[in-house]
Amino acid sequence: MQGLVAYFGDLESAWRADAFQLGEAGLGAKVVERVLAARESVDLNQVWAKIEAQGIKILTWADEEYPSRLREIEQPPPVLYVRGEYLQDDLFAVAIVGTRKVTPYGRQLTEEIASFLAANGITVVSGLARGVDAIAHQTALKAGGRTIGILGSGVDKIYPPEHRALAEQMMERGAIISDYAVGTPPDASNFPPRNRIISGLSLAVVVIKAAETSGALITAEFAAEQGREVFAVPGSIFAPQSKGTNRLIQKGALLLLTPDDLMQALDITRIGEHKSARKVLPADETEALVLSVLSREPLHVDEIRNQANLPIEKVSATLALMELKGMVRQVGSMNYVSLREDQAEYKVN
Repeated sequence: MQGLVAYFGDLESAWRADAFQLGEAGLGAKVVERVLAARESVDLNQVWAKIEAQGIKILTWADEEYPSRLREIEQPPPVLYVRGEYLQDDLFAVAIVGTRKVTPYGRQLTEEIASFLAANGITVVSGLARGVDAIAHQTALKAGGRTIGILGSGVDKIYPPEHRALAEQMMERGAIISDYAVGTPPDASNFPPRNRIISGLSLAVVVIKAAETSGALITAEFAAEQGREVFAVPGSIFAPQSKGTNRLIQKGALLLLTPDDLMQALDITRIGEHKSARKVLPADETEALVLSVLSREPLHVDEIRNQANLPIEKVSATLALMELKGMVRQVGSMNYVSLREDQAEYKVN
């Protein structure tokens, strides 16, 4: 998909391309045939009418609102369908996954961890499935936090159906997201691939009560590949629903005994300070100007001076003050990054 966008310039042009153009873009004959067949079978006007009627938002790589953490993974989904709202604060998220056949012990663990995360301003991500997933979503909402559910179907096809009311609540304080097109029914083959989005949106994945064949282990595997932390809650060696989590610990997953383990490993206190700092407005025109040239990519102080067209002494003093406020951070020798994401808001009142 990225290759098509690079070749044609945008998705619309790629969609309207003929067989010859698609071949020139690098698609094989069989793939071209499938693309053309799909185009013939899809009524875009009908699909768009449904999207508008249900308030579904479409995010592509080209959109600034596309989750930046998801951009980091290998082969990020080119299109996301969103009901509800994905916020910049949702970059600070932890996934909770586990068995569908939850025990009282598993429920207690899930509730304790999800409520702890929500109370500390961390968004809870899961898959809206029965068991651990649903409990994690429900607990986050009860604790006044935000939660995001990743579906293995179109966002208009809530599965399981008994979670429709829960999904509606999540859209009020979070979102449900899918990379499957509107109208796509739930299918067993859809769920393993969607797990890469659960882990991709998160700082870490917590696995609670998973058997050796649990889909939660697929999420943990994706998380490890994506460089995310993987936590596992230990269980009885005789319990089938703990064999998967115990195996994860044996293979190197971080042992999770209390929420404090998350606090220390993820530096959750620092995350709260970071989120607060992102809301600090520039105090004057100089701070606003410096922020306007900074991003999440490190920039040397000399380059900041050049782009801001300010004296080096002024730039150095301003950066020092802004670092004390938590607005920027020095990384390496005289390189700085912005700790804020909302570049458009860098203006002085």
